[in-house]
Amino acid sequence: MSRAVPRFRSPLTFVAGAALIAPLALLGAGPASAALEFTKTPLEFTVLAGDGTCTVDADLYRPAGVDAEHPAPAVLVTNGFGGSKSDGSTAAMGKAFAARGYVGLVYSGLGFGESGCLITLDDPAVDGRAASGLVDFLAGTRAADDGTEADFVTGDGPGDPRVGMIGGSYGGAVQLATASVDHRVDALVPLVTWNDLAYALSPNATGAVRGVSSDTPGVFKWQWTNGFYLMGEVQPLLVPGLDPSRSGSLTCLHFAPRACDTIRLLNSGRYPADRTEAMLAYARSVSPAAYLPAVTAPTLLVQGQADSLFNLNEATATYRTLRAQGTTTKMIWQAWGHSGGQAPGELDLATGNLETSYVGQRILAWFDRYLRHEEDTDTGPAFAYYRDWTSGYGTAPAVPALSRTMYLSGDGTLVDSRAEVTHGSRRYTNRLLPTSHSESSLAGLIGLTDPAPYDTRGTHLGWTSAPLTAPVDVVGAPRATLKVNSPAAERVQNSGDAADKLVLFAKVYDVAPDGTQRLVNRLVAPVRVPDVARPFTVELPGIVHRYEAGHRLRFVIAAGDTAYFGNRGVKPVTVVSAPRDTGVLMLPVVGRPSPERPHSTAPGPGTEGT
Repeated sequence: MSRAVPRFRSPLTFVAGAALIAPLALLGAGPASAALEFTKTPLEFTVLAGDGTCTVDADLYRPAGVDAEHPAPAVLVTNGFGGSKSDGSTAAMGKAFAARGYVGLVYSGLGFGESGCLITLDDPAVDGRAASGLVDFLAGTRAADDGTEADFVTGDGPGDPRVGMIGGSYGGAVQLATASVDHRVDALVPLVTWNDLAYALSPNATGAVRGVSSDTPGVFKWQWTNGFYLMGEVQPLLVPGLDPSRSGSLTCLHFAPRACDTIRLLNSGRYPADRTEAMLAYARSVSPAAYLPAVTAPTLLVQGQADSLFNLNEATATYRTLRAQGTTTKMIWQAWGHSGGQAPGELDLATGNLETSYVGQRILAWFDRYLRHEEDTDTGPAFAYYRDWTSGYGTAPAVPALSRTMYLSGDGTLVDSRAEVTHGSRRYTNRLLPTSHSESSLAGLIGLTDPAPYDTRGTHLGWTSAPLTAPVDVVGAPRATLKVNSPAAERVQNSGDAADKLVLFAKVYDVAPDGTQRLVNRLVAPVRVPDVARPFTVELPGIVHRYEAGHRLRFVIAAGDTAYFGNRGVKPVTVVSAPRDTGVLMLPVVGRPSPERPHSTAPGPGTEGT
């Protein structure tokens, strides 16, 4: 059994628990007219996980009146990275669902709180199997370590409880991992989580071969990756009495060895082919991208528009994969994510506004339909997205397609037809230190000054449109097709070390009439160009943004960025534009659909059934 380990809260850990994970305290004290009383019972479970066993620390929330004669469906909840079952946001979900008549089982993920074993990054064979052991408890086929049994959960058959899962970030991916190894799970609500850790931690926005995945190693996202590494390591370093099952090597106390190897390789800045292939294979093996074909539970994906850790493209890749294989799936793009973005009236941990927020209503409807089997419950449209210019939601039957094409002209303008393209070439070069700043840094997240986005003269190129004559609404991921010339990069790009390939960063600004510019949600697309001798396509992070009339759209290529590793050595880059040889920028532009009512008592009519 694991020892009780006090929670140490460094400033960075606090950020993870409060700013990044805390938005998951979505569920208030229960319906105003029907909140139920409940009991809370601490429990421990010894469960199979991987090649051994792990101790899982949990709390059981049982509504008053729920017993063998009056069973209720269950909701399984776990924490985000760096948290535990006792976090205010995580515990709030157990309480809220119990107040609504669900049995809540809230547990600390493996390697966190007082649960044992190492952090394996939500590996289905480890974290998924451990959660499956808790499903056994809810099924009444096994007891907790103290003998407590659960004979009060609604069943779909012998040994099959009716159970859903909810949680965000690290607590989102574990739902998909669990559902891939245990088909007894009936409904999922993963919030702000990843599709492919190889893309999330070392993104490459070009050369996608499956979802967001690329065969070419990406650009190391050092700020986020090392921030989470420190969150995982700081507790065992500073707290005595660590459960022995949570002790790894002396240089990596809290993570499974292959996870540590991945972090070390990324930090080395050297990506030889053999080690890089192994790194990508491991990162994907613990990612939904690898095991989604085994997920059959109805899934409501919720992703944040302000999220530089797991951007909208990750949820879109998961959404498309699940729908293509016939898994019932819907998706919501809300305002907030790991990078902030909380909007008035939106799902808010401080107020617990489940019944009055759009996303909260959709979550309630999802569980009513798939856990309570309320067949007439409308679970809402297939796709919804938050529009900050209306403070409400737009809807669509699918993620909008690319529909507007613009061209990069040699004079630095962004034009609407090839006939308007001016012949010419322009050049930039990188420096040995980053010269652009895009994403909100970890300094900003812990209260220190974070500068506004900037690009240094001579180290970037920009193309700017004429003032727009009418508003343009972009919903989705812009895509650019580029051709660059860099002899310095071409000479070394086939060295056998992917780090020698050219690195650049693409992004889209909104330029106001007074010349001030805004980087939408402070998102950037890192690119490690597979071959500078060939054209390549860049898929930028998805956005939801209205470019107002009189504003201009600006596309930028930058040589470096402060949140990422950059080029090895100085690599001048030339972009040549001519009527038959020029860059193309495509945008997913939509009309003006009627907004979803943001505070209605029902999600509104669905477009693709339930």
